[in-house]
Amino acid sequence: MTRRRLSEDEIALWRRVAETTEKMHRDGKPHEAPIPRPKPKPQPRQPGFRLEPFDIPAKPADGGHDVLPPIGERLAKAPLRMDRKAHQKLKRGKMVPEAKLDLHGMTMERAHPRLLSFILQAHGQGKRLVLVITGKGKHRDEGGPIPVRHGVLRHQVPHWLSVPPLAQVVLQVAEAHQSHGGGGAYYVYLRRSR
Repeated sequence: MTRRRLSEDEIALWRRVAETTEKMHRDGKPHEAPIPRPKPKPQPRQPGFRLEPFDIPAKPADGGHDVLPPIGERLAKAPLRMDRKAHQKLKRGKMVPEAKLDLHGMTMERAHPRLLSFILQAHGQGKRLVLVITGKGKHRDEGGPIPVRHGVLRHQVPHWLSVPPLAQVVLQVAEAHQSHGGGGAYYVYLRRSR
């Protein structure tokens, strides 16, 4: 909206109204009609600044949006907290798990309490190596702007094992050997019970 300038009659009318009012602050300054400010001139555009046209890149062919490395790679790079010889046997599938839990097809709400009770019970029974089967997960990404993780439990179980209360009893987590489920299962090596 642009402001118009007041005419001389409007300014005279304003002064007459202002003289009839009582001042709230007696500072001695006479009231004056508001003087309209000049409209600011628009700044010229900077020469040389121009937004280049661009295309949104297509989704990668492998379907991956992850900025994190794959879960197997992250677990392999985790610091080794168990005996090196036992870890080598574990990676080759030469150690036999003493118990296993199958979370395949469960929701996160059902899987988390089952994992908690299973790990704590196995530790209480003095077991050292257990197998947790998560499954590899279903591909559910419909190509929307927000990526959907492939295998929710597969990504969530290592996190649950690394935070309290399970972090106190879990010594090492490793991806299972192909004979025990490969990328859809984890070996969980527990601390000795005291």
